Amino acid sequence: MARFLVVLDVDSTLIENEVIELLAEEAGTLDEVAAITFQAMNGELDFEQSLRSRVATLRGLPVSVFTDAAAKITITAGVPEMVAAVQLNGGRVAVVSGGFHEVLDPIAEALGLDHWRANRLEVAEGYLTGGLVGPIIDAKAKADTLREWAGEFGIPLSQTVAVGDGANDLEMMAITGLSVGFDAKAPVRDEAHVLIDARDLSQILPLLGLRG
Repeated sequence: MARFLVVLDVDSTLIENEVIELLAEEAGTLDEVAAITFQAMNGELDFEQSLRSRVATLRGLPVSVFTDAAAKITITAGVPEMVAAVQLNGGRVAVVSGGFHEVLDPIAEALGLDHWRANRLEVAEGYLTGGLVGPIIDAKAKADTLREWAGEFGIPLSQTVAVGDGANDLEMMAITGLSVGFDAKAPVRDEAHVLIDARDLSQILPLLGLRG
């Protein structure tokens, strides 16, 4: 049985980028998409509605855009160290994202994460349709996913940690033993148990009693 579970957001948390904005840059809709992302992460817009409106601007992009976006992604400082230390000490590390499996999958595999979940973009004949496939990973889905994984690993919610920066992370943060706002937007700063403003995820380790 695992000792504890750390679940992180992806965009602007596990990675330095917002993947939807990398894709929008290729579509020529970056300014529009970035403005909507800002409002959504600050809790000013419904997340699912904002996601669908942003994804709609990607219609017509070739699937090669996933490779192009992946090449621009920077993993946040301290992530490999954090993952290794948590797993070495009997913990599990997972991520749940309002972003996209198409870009997240290779990152999660390379980092050796225990679980990951994200949205899926609809593709037809090698091009994005501007739609999504399957259930939307919104705030409620993030919380439900954390609860599901904790049950799978036999970890009580009191031994779970949620790390995020935006309004769509608040529901999962509310059910965990420890919530960490990472370089967080205003709504998260008001609710998180701990704030980390330096962009180095190894700073989570002392909070878990694993270093320092």
